[in-house]
Amino acid sequence: MFKRHRRLRSSQVMRDMVKDIYIDVRDFVYPLFIEEEKGIKKEIPSMPGQYRISLDMLEPELDEIWNLGIRSVLLFGIPIEKDPMGKEAYNDFGVVQEAVRLIKKLHPEMLVITDVCMCEYTSHGHCGILSGPHVLNDETLYYLSKIAVSHAKAGADMVAPSDMMDGRIQAMRKALDNEGFINTPIMSYSVKYASSFYGPFRDAADSAPSFGDRKTYQMDFRSTKEALREAEADLEEGADILIVKPALAYLDVIKRLYRRYDVPIAAYNVSAEYSMVKAAAEKGWIDEKGIVVEKMYALKRAGASIIITYHAKDIARWLKNNEID
Repeated sequence: MFKRHRRLRSSQVMRDMVKDIYIDVRDFVYPLFIEEEKGIKKEIPSMPGQYRISLDMLEPELDEIWNLGIRSVLLFGIPIEKDPMGKEAYNDFGVVQEAVRLIKKLHPEMLVITDVCMCEYTSHGHCGILSGPHVLNDETLYYLSKIAVSHAKAGADMVAPSDMMDGRIQAMRKALDNEGFINTPIMSYSVKYASSFYGPFRDAADSAPSFGDRKTYQMDFRSTKEALREAEADLEEGADILIVKPALAYLDVIKRLYRRYDVPIAAYNVSAEYSMVKAAAEKGWIDEKGIVVEKMYALKRAGASIIITYHAKDIARWLKNNEID
C-alpha cells in the first residue's frame, strides 16, 4: 500500500494543524537609512517603499514600526561629510549615534542594532583604510573597533560588523570589553558574499566604491567551505550571532551553518531580493504577498531564526490583519 500524504493536506485547518514552521513578527529586523541632514523623507527610487529619513522626521516612522509589532531595527547612517578615513563613522555625535539616542528616548524597549562599517563614511566608498588601491586589513581593525565602541556608548543594544576584515570580531570584542560593554553582543556578517544583489542598497546608502570592487575582502560565491571557515573564526573570536548575506541564493549556506553551529543564524534578505519582487509586483506579474511569504518560510526552513528584511512592515501588516498563516 502506498502512503497517502494528501490526507494531511485536505483542508486549511488540517494544514495549519500539522505545519512545523512559523513566522512571527518578532523574527524580523527592519533596516533604516538615517540621513544627517534635516527635513528629509525621500523614497529610494530603486527600493519602492523604503526611505532615507532624517532624524527630525524619524519619530512617525518609529511609531509605525512599533505599532506594527516590529521590535528590532538595523541602522545605516548617511553623513553629510565623507573623507578617506571615514571619521564620521566613529564621531560620538554622528548620525547613527544620534539616531540610537533618539530611538532609545522614544522607544526604550526597541532593540537597536547598528551596522559597523566604513563604506558609507569614506570618500572612496571602500570598507576600510586605503593604501593606494589596497584596503588595509589590520589598520582598519582599529577604526572599526572605535565605531563599535562609539555605538555602544550611544546606547546600541547590539553591533553588527559588515566590513569583512579578518580579525575584526576579536578586535571589537576586546575594545568593547575594555570599555565596559561586556554584555553588548556582536551580530557578525560572518558569511557575506561579493554579490550583485547589493545594487539598490548602494543607491540607498551612497556606498558604492569609487573604484574597483570588494572582491578582495567579501567572499567568492563559487566557494562552499570558505563559509564554514569564516563562521568558525568569528565564533572563536567572540561573535554571538552569525549573518548570511545575501539570503535567497544562499539557502544552502544558511542550512549548513544551522546544522553545524549552536548559535542563532540571521539571514539578510538584501535590497535586490526586495526590489525584484516590488518591480515584478508593480508590473502585475506576480502575487507580491504570496512570493514574500514563501520567501520568508524558505529562510525559516533553512534555519534562520532572525530575518533582516525590507519586507518587514508589509509582513507585519499582513500578520496583524490575519492575511497570512
